Amino acid sequence: MSQVDRKFFVPIAKNAYKDVAQVIGYGATISAPHMHSYCLSLLADHTKPGASVLDIGSGSGYLTAVFGLMVGETGRTVGVERIPELVKRSIDAIKQTPAGHLMDKGRIVVHVADGKLGNEEGAPYDCIHVGAAAAELPEALVQQLKPGGRMVIPVGTDNQDLVIIDKLLDGTVKKTIEIGVRYVPLV
Repeated sequence: MSQVDRKFFVPIAKNAYKDVAQVIGYGATISAPHMHSYCLSLLADHTKPGASVLDIGSGSGYLTAVFGLMVGETGRTVGVERIPELVKRSIDAIKQTPAGHLMDKGRIVVHVADGKLGNEEGAPYDCIHVGAAAAELPEALVQQLKPGGRMVIPVGTDNQDLVIIDKLLDGTVKKTIEIGVRYVPLV
């Protein structure tokens, strides 16, 4: 996280380091730094150099950039965001960071699409991060997770849980409820 400056991803640069979620427009937020850190720690073993990452609800693009640096020149990171204006903004922001060269090389891409459907053309993924709460677990995302891969996703409407989905090598799925959270909805 220290390699990607949050000031490029928030509307008011002086608020970039406050440990609170911040509105980035269009009903979207950038999560608080402690939540980004927590999710990254849960996904660390699945974001090694060469891995493939899907970042659903990529919003500001901050975690997309961080994931890109984690998986490096031999990995690939796909951000999916439904709001075209946020996609454009996130691309501009990523290009201002050390991850910008990975975008130039096509190792980081950000698409406008429905996050609940994921990005089938790049599947399967070692790691899927979902930055908005799904009412229930989207089966399309589970299908796009590689055996041995991990997904972190907030699930629920009023009472949300951060859920870890591990796809075991035999293809079975293990679900672990981590902590209670509060995210904007995945729509």
